[in-house]
Amino acid sequence: MADFETELNRSAAQAGPISATERQLRVDLAATYRLAALHGWTDVIYTHISLRVPGPEHHFLINPFGLAFDEITASSLVKIDMEGNKLSDSPFPVNAAGFVIHSAVHMARPDALCVMHLHNDDGISLSMCGEGLLPLSQHAMMFYNRIGYHDYEGIALSLDERTRLIADLGPHKAMVLRNHGLLTCGGTVAEAYMRMNYLDKAARTQMKAMAATRDLRMPPAEVAEHTASQHASDRSRLGDREWPSLLRRLDRIDASYRD
Repeated sequence: MADFETELNRSAAQAGPISATERQLRVDLAATYRLAALHGWTDVIYTHISLRVPGPEHHFLINPFGLAFDEITASSLVKIDMEGNKLSDSPFPVNAAGFVIHSAVHMARPDALCVMHLHNDDGISLSMCGEGLLPLSQHAMMFYNRIGYHDYEGIALSLDERTRLIADLGPHKAMVLRNHGLLTCGGTVAEAYMRMNYLDKAARTQMKAMAATRDLRMPPAEVAEHTASQHASDRSRLGDREWPSLLRRLDRIDASYRD
């Protein structure tokens, strides 16, 4: 364990100083990984949450391929460019599939500063359902006519798939990757995280309802659209109210994500 920590500290020192803005972004992104771990939204060392850093180069931070979500700290995050080249010294590589999916969104959507892709159990279950996400719950109605679907093409290793990923995401901030998992994005890590929180809850409750009965109560389309519009018209950006409380929770449990 000591050798592992020594290597990470050495790499962080060699990477040189970073701006105060990037430092805070790193802390927020590391916090998101720890929160995902608390939810059980992990797949060993797989899946990814990325965050673009300020600047015209469109560089972004992503998890080092080899660390579990509950091991990730602000300094261990890897900075890469849109070609997948590492820009910070790290003993870990970058997951190729993670690069393909996240670079696609970051390249095409300047509003998507944070991209969250998970293989959470209920998200995978939902991705197998031909009906997709149904407007059965208040949480699900947030995504009514506001979610994309991308058909499975195999492990996302081909750069050609990026064009189709973006076309299927369209203007939305959430997408079901068929037979694969879920994706959300946002202008902050808090927004992407809370959107995933609602999407995961919507998927989980739909799976439970479908397992319990075939007599599902579907609200009228106009009610679902009205509810989605209510969510969209909130003056506060999604996540802004919740994020400070989530950081306080993490700090009570283990503040090492800030390192």
